[in-house]
Amino acid sequence: MSSIHGHEVMNFMIESDESYTRETLIETIQQKFGAEAQFHTCSAEGMSAEALVDFLEQRGKFVPKADGFSTDASKVCNH
Repeated sequence: MSSIHGHEVMNFMIESDESYTRETLIETIQQKFGAEAQFHTCSAEGMSAEALVDFLEQRGKFVPKADGFSTDASKVCNH
């Protein structure tokens, strides 16, 4: 199974223009990429959807909104 970069998830979030809670984001990631999908970032690998959401949150990649959070292009690193 190949690993999906966290940037793909963040770009999906940007394109959807929706707000998420932790739970709805994990559910959406699992629906889009598969329940068994593995994720990686520039500095971590082998993450589940839950671990990726935790990782992105800890790195400040989410933008708070009235009904949850989203992200924006300024939060996606370009290296």
